[in-house]
Amino acid sequence: MTKSKPLVLHMNPVRYAHESWAKMNDIAEVVFIKEYSREQFIEDLHGKFNNVIAIGRGYLTKELVGPFDEELISHFPPSLKYIAHQGAGYDQVSVSALTEKNILLSHCPDVINNSTADTNLYLLLGAMRNFEAGRRRLYDGKWPTGGFGAGAKVGWCPKQKILGIIGMGGIGQAFRDRAVPLGFQKIVYYNRKRLPKGEEKDSQYISSLDELVKVADVISVNCPLNKSTYHLIDASLIGKMKFGVIIVNTARGSVIDEEALVENLKSGKVAAAGLDVFENEPDVSKDLLDLPNVLALPHMGTHAIQTVYEMEQSVVDNIYEGLVSNTMITIVPEQKNLFS
Repeated sequence: MTKSKPLVLHMNPVRYAHESWAKMNDIAEVVFIKEYSREQFIEDLHGKFNNVIAIGRGYLTKELVGPFDEELISHFPPSLKYIAHQGAGYDQVSVSALTEKNILLSHCPDVINNSTADTNLYLLLGAMRNFEAGRRRLYDGKWPTGGFGAGAKVGWCPKQKILGIIGMGGIGQAFRDRAVPLGFQKIVYYNRKRLPKGEEKDSQYISSLDELVKVADVISVNCPLNKSTYHLIDASLIGKMKFGVIIVNTARGSVIDEEALVENLKSGKVAAAGLDVFENEPDVSKDLLDLPNVLALPHMGTHAIQTVYEMEQSVVDNIYEGLVSNTMITIVPEQKNLFS
């Protein structure tokens, strides 16, 4: 009697790694989930998917079945051992609930560094130079021959300015390396742990977040979203910043209290913001987007063909490793050394 192949589910879409997923069929039965609802998924977890071994979370998974929270995870069958998440941040997944059920979670911690740092650099320069206000006037047929009009501000160059980076993981370091040639007076960073001296390069560690925001002219948010960083940038912290500070965020929208940000953008306390992420995306505050001192992108930090392919390939590689070696390659930090 032929032994059946292990069942692997993948939440679509697959854009570039089709060949790799085709090869997965050599060792597994792969089912691609397209149009689906959370209710149907739960029903099938107790039915035709009750022997699933691994799940790949494509980037539209949340739109299909919602977050992998405690409620959904409670329906995962005992057979499920591996979940591969297509992304570096995994705030859509309850790691603690997976750990309680002995399910490993992998993510893509390094492959997005360069493309996100590139986006970070674009937003930094655009916000500093007030390019969004100029672009809007151009589209309105108002060439700024004599300046941008009453109350409008000319932008800043990095010269004689201090850049503060909150979160010095892979993306923060890649962004720092791109920012160095711009000629900032100084680059400082705040992190849970100080980097080894050899990795600090052209940046200086500040052990207090309050101290960093007091000295920085430009603040780049590069920390992950978790319970301790939710609304990390709130009205109180903004109040400690310099008047006319510039804020850039390519991390997660909810790291910033968006209502407080809007208020301070209107008052001028925050001179400009460059944002790739939003608190309630894809529903973005119209009050925020209407402001001419906000340069905004619709979460495009990883929108590069090479990056998307590498993320998809990471999902394949992690699931394959789980099936053949009973482990995964890029296990999330919270689970490292818990399973052996």
